Amino acid sequence: MIILVTGGARSGKSTFAESIYEDKRDVVYIATSKIWDKEMEERVKLHQSSRPSYWRTFEGNYSLVDALGEEKNYLLDCITVLTSNIMFDMTKEKEYIDYHLQSQVEDKIYEELDSLIKVIEDKGYNLVLVTNEVGYSLVPDNHIGRVFRDIQGRINQRMAALSHQVYLVCCGLPVKIK
Repeated sequence: MIILVTGGARSGKSTFAESIYEDKRDVVYIATSKIWDKEMEERVKLHQSSRPSYWRTFEGNYSLVDALGEEKNYLLDCITVLTSNIMFDMTKEKEYIDYHLQSQVEDKIYEELDSLIKVIEDKGYNLVLVTNEVGYSLVPDNHIGRVFRDIQGRINQRMAALSHQVYLVCCGLPVKIK
């Protein structure tokens, strides 16, 4: 089973996603964050404290299939951070990202996620994917922000198409939309 959980910032996405596995011990939490500063360090600690200590953690943005083990349940939190990490790895210090490079970035992100999903499905495992709904906010006032929003929006659409169930979380309330 592949489940996509989306919603705005601080909507309760991660809490809902974790609750899907509340009665499971064989869970791997695929963490995509990188600690860049004190704020991110605190955010990571907050996420770590919200989940059971017996869940195994895999940290990374590439070769996500390396997270797979004997466990049957996987939770990737989150696609949005994975997207920004891969995007910035591939675009470095560029001030302008042309459509060709945008397409390459999107394809790399999709490839990482699609590879994981294929192996999960082949093994009969479960995967919950968490992502931010970025289309409800203001249009970013700069090129890089707009490129990120566009790539993330298309990745979300592609992940929703591959998912068996999709939930939108708003004000802590999950609404099944697929």
